[in-house]
Amino acid sequence: MSQPTFEEELGKLPPEIVAEVRARAAKLVTEDDTPVDNIYSEKQMRLLVEPLYTSWANQLDETGQPRKFLAVANVGLFYAINQPPVVPDVMLSLDVEAGEQWEKIQKSYFLWEFGKAPEVVIEVVSNREGNEDTTKLERYALIGVAYYVIYDPLGYLGTEPLKIHKLSGKHYVQREHSFLEEIGLGLTLWEGEYGGWRSTWLRWCDQQETLLPTGVEQAVRANQEATRADHETAKAARLAAKLRELGIDPDQI
Repeated sequence: MSQPTFEEELGKLPPEIVAEVRARAAKLVTEDDTPVDNIYSEKQMRLLVEPLYTSWANQLDETGQPRKFLAVANVGLFYAINQPPVVPDVMLSLDVEAGEQWEKIQKSYFLWEFGKAPEVVIEVVSNREGNEDTTKLERYALIGVAYYVIYDPLGYLGTEPLKIHKLSGKHYVQREHSFLEEIGLGLTLWEGEYGGWRSTWLRWCDQQETLLPTGVEQAVRANQEATRADHETAKAARLAAKLRELGIDPDQI
């Protein structure tokens, strides 16, 4: 059963309370034009969002329909009207969809509008001031995010580049494996080139650690398969021609 929307919940409240809620929501700053901290982080965020829409979007839910989800980077997560938002580097929320893109209530992830916390939040550590393993760890647990992932490529927080935490009660427990059962996806470190940069990247994968391909990788793979098919067709044609030279009808073999 779907969660009631923000509008449905507002309809149950007295008019004066509705007016106050709308007034407060209208004053929330949903975007402040603050840039991301570095180019690597931007590329890494894009690599974690884009393949979900180009590859994973084809997955079907339990009813046989394409699964709805929202995957975004550097978007505010508002969990209470009187509290400032947290801004995860990447978040993934299942079985939801954004509404009209220019409406104020749709410009960020308002917990009371979507009716649930995102299932996954990923933070990419780029300095020692982000509090990813302290304040943010506590805050995401309070919000109810099922999986909190810290990717620390330069080792600012220790020797483990990848830490995956699963919510247990009101606190996170660090996991030893990287497959997120409830999501149906895993995370793995991959050495390769993306966006013109060769580096180590955090990527989505399946339970066998097969990477979720980007749109470019899908196109390259399709082109390789088409080229291979063309080569096989040309090879078969040459063989048929040779057989005819020998007086053999290839169609009779």
